[in-house]
Amino acid sequence: MHRWPVRVYYEDTDLAGIVYYANYLKFIERARTEWTRAIGIDQTRLKVEEGAVFAVRRVEADYLQSAVFDDELIVTTELARLTPARIELDQKVLRGDAVLFAARVTLACLGPDMRPRRLPAALAALMRS
Repeated sequence: MHRWPVRVYYEDTDLAGIVYYANYLKFIERARTEWTRAIGIDQTRLKVEEGAVFAVRRVEADYLQSAVFDDELIVTTELARLTPARIELDQKVLRGDAVLFAARVTLACLGPDMRPRRLPAALAALMRS
């Protein structure tokens, strides 16, 4: 499981002083990028050399508790399922042991024509390891 720290800044909050709901999606997006780097995937090189990119196909999200200004959070990313052309990830935003936000994110692998394509074999192997 990959863990990525994030601190809540004033700009992340709404009028009530809690993290604006859409910002959780930004937090998990950044954590997914760091997860791919951590397992050895260079997304820019993947696009140039393989013509492959990832696009979010689906997000199922549960907002469980609020985060507030200056909270230190951890975003976790874990591979849930890998198919020939899709990646399903479980992501959580935690403050200590408390789960504030949980999501199942489905990514599609797209080719240069922006149509679904199979994941490159080397990439799938990195994700499984």
